[in-house]
Amino acid sequence: MKNTPFEHRIIASPHDIDELGHVNNVVYVRYIQEVAAAHWNTIASDALKSTYLWVVLRHEIDYKNPAFLNEEIIGTTWVGESHGARFERFVKLVRASDQKVLIESKTMWCLLDGKSMRPVRIGDDILSIL
Repeated sequence: MKNTPFEHRIIASPHDIDELGHVNNVVYVRYIQEVAAAHWNTIASDALKSTYLWVVLRHEIDYKNPAFLNEEIIGTTWVGESHGARFERFVKLVRASDQKVLIESKTMWCLLDGKSMRPVRIGDDILSIL
């Protein structure tokens, strides 16, 4: 398993901002999933993408600092342990301008067979590219 950190950049848009004037906590969940999807779409072959799907089983998020309109956010992700059809994915979002950590998260993902929609053990074909 490679386990190389992957970076994805995000700009906080007007739709992401709440009544407090910063990125809403729920939007961070979307950012976490966006970073994870960007990683998968970058490293997985078309064959892997057409064979498998991922679903979230659990998110754990620690909110550290707010992000504001038009700020550039650097999302970094890497994977942790895998067990059967499940694996951990970590995401850290950092404000680009000052490197302040905005959130840190741990998400448990489950691999599904794209046809049956049932959990399937994570094989070497996937572990070798993560």
